[in-house]
Amino acid sequence: MFASVRVLVLLCLSLLLKVAGVPAPTTEVIGALDGLSEDDIIDALDLGLVQNISVLITLESVLTNLMTRQRDNSIDFTAQNTLILEMTLDTMSCSAGVNNTVFASFSQTFDPPVVIPTLGTADSGPIDNVDMVQGILGTLSIIPLEELDILDMNITIRVASIGGVGGIPLALNGLMQSDVPTKYISSFVD
Repeated sequence: MFASVRVLVLLCLSLLLKVAGVPAPTTEVIGALDGLSEDDIIDALDLGLVQNISVLITLESVLTNLMTRQRDNSIDFTAQNTLILEMTLDTMSCSAGVNNTVFASFSQTFDPPVVIPTLGTADSGPIDNVDMVQGILGTLSIIPLEELDILDMNITIRVASIGGVGGIPLALNGLMQSDVPTKYISSFVD
């Protein structure tokens, strides 16, 4: 099955390059990709899944160092799909921060899954129990930067799903992404 996923990734890469006006990869290029995982290819092409992040900081999150859905504490992101096939996001675990220092981490099973249309975007919806590793007060120093780096992201997706149904399951581990635009919203009044 992994061989078929690799072929699918290479096919999508070929189509993406063709649309961009770049000649399709030769057998030598495809041979050079041998030994690289899909994760490596995605990181090398800088095909980031996360377009932007929104963080709502409330008084409760300052007291608990957790972002939860209770009383509208939340973190969410916009997922982007650079493929010419629909993609469905089922699970994600992620550590994000600045200068290789983790400030936030979470694991999420999306129910319902996040369906990202062909060459489109979709909102993740609110994510529960985001651990603010440095504490909210420690996190305040990075707010003016208005960006986070995805330091480690593991996802389970289904490529070529139709309306979120079916598709080729694919686990991608160790994905990284730099300089993701991040908006912080504070709400210290109930």
